[in-house]
Amino acid sequence: MKTRQELTEILDFIAEYSTYLLGSGVHTSRVIRNSQRIGESQGIDIQLSSFQKSTIITARDAASGEAITRVVKIPALPISFERNSDLSALSWDAVDEALPLGEIRRRYGELVAKPRIDLIFVLITVGLANASFCKLFGGDWTAVSIVFTATLVGFAAKQRMQAHGVNHFLIFIISAFMASLCASAALRFDCTAETALATSVLFLVPGVPLINGVIDIVEGHILIGCSRLINALLLIICIAVGLSATLIMVKDGLL
Repeated sequence: MKTRQELTEILDFIAEYSTYLLGSGVHTSRVIRNSQRIGESQGIDIQLSSFQKSTIITARDAASGEAITRVVKIPALPISFERNSDLSALSWDAVDEALPLGEIRRRYGELVAKPRIDLIFVLITVGLANASFCKLFGGDWTAVSIVFTATLVGFAAKQRMQAHGVNHFLIFIISAFMASLCASAALRFDCTAETALATSVLFLVPGVPLINGVIDIVEGHILIGCSRLINALLLIICIAVGLSATLIMVKDGLL
């Protein structure tokens, strides 16, 4: 039987753990399974209901019947598949090794504090990936090099605006505009300029919210699934707005 203080400590940690996963781009069912696994390791039943901006978590001690509920805000965090995988593995370790809460919290702190991938490395790899899309869709090497440069400009602007806390819808509009405007330089060369323009903004496509939204709906979490899909749709509209601004400016070059 847990005391109320012990129950509160367990709930507070699982609330922090689950909202970190949700903010990092993990679909809802996986978060619920991981949270319940950690609760099971502590002899506590965990029930979780998630929304777009917050989540409701209830911890219940089966022995005493006492339950505590928290409403916790979901933070906006950069997506990291490696960190999400490590945190999921932590929930298995908690059960398999019967870890006490203090040890789980210590390992969680180490995982969260791990340094992220260098921003310059991310910038270059995103540029190469987007340039590869240009080649995949039939662009020539001149267009590929232009898309690579345009992606560097657009993604670097996105990184800086995110660091300064700019509204994410505005970030997508400005990044799409800057990337496509740089890619419009392809119109001055004898190359596949249309392909360069079309693929210059593909690095902004919100793939994770789209995939998670579909997974959540399929697995019965309709509300948060629809919320994620609507948010992804709004981001796609923002990309279209930024690209449209460039097309309006260079429309004579496309005729």
